[in-house]
Amino acid sequence: MTFTIRAALPADVRGINALVEPMTHTGILLGKDLVSYYEAVQEFLVAVDENGAVVGCGALHVMWEDLAEVRTLAVHESRRGTGLGHRMLTALLERAVQLGLSRVFCLTFEVEFFSRHGFEVMDDAVDPEVYNQLLRSPDEGIAEFLDLARVKPNTLGNTRMIRALGPQD
Repeated sequence: MTFTIRAALPADVRGINALVEPMTHTGILLGKDLVSYYEAVQEFLVAVDENGAVVGCGALHVMWEDLAEVRTLAVHESRRGTGLGHRMLTALLERAVQLGLSRVFCLTFEVEFFSRHGFEVMDDAVDPEVYNQLLRSPDEGIAEFLDLARVKPNTLGNTRMIRALGPQD
C-alpha cells in the first residue's frame, strides 16, 4: 500500500468529494458543494495511491497573518490505522511553517488524534482588534474559530483546538 502526498489538482476534486461525502452522513465532516472544493483546491493536499485514486486529503486555510486552519482532513477507511492521517497532518503543518505561520487551528471530534500532534483545547486565541477584523469574514470556518453562536448547530460536540508552531516543525 503505497501512496504519494502532493498538492491537489482540479482533477482531484471529485476524488476529494467522494472521500469526504460518506463522512458527512456521520457528522464527522461538514458537506460542501463541488464548487467549494474547486474554489479551494489550492489549499488542499491529497494522498494518491499507485493507481492515482485519492485516499487522503486535507486543507490548510489561512485565516490571518499568523494563523491557519486545518480543514477537511480525511483518510479512506481502507487506509485508516496506517499512519496516513499522521502524514497528511504533518504535511499540512509543514506547509504552515513554509507560509511563516505560527499557529494552526482545527475544529474536530478527533481530539485524541490532534492532541497526539501537539494541539490543545483552546480558549480565546486572538486579541480584540484581530477578532473585530475576523468578524468581517463571510467564511464559516472563521465563524467556527471565533465560536460564534450562528455556527453552533453545525458544530455541536466539536472541540476547538490550536497548536503553536516553532523551530522544531
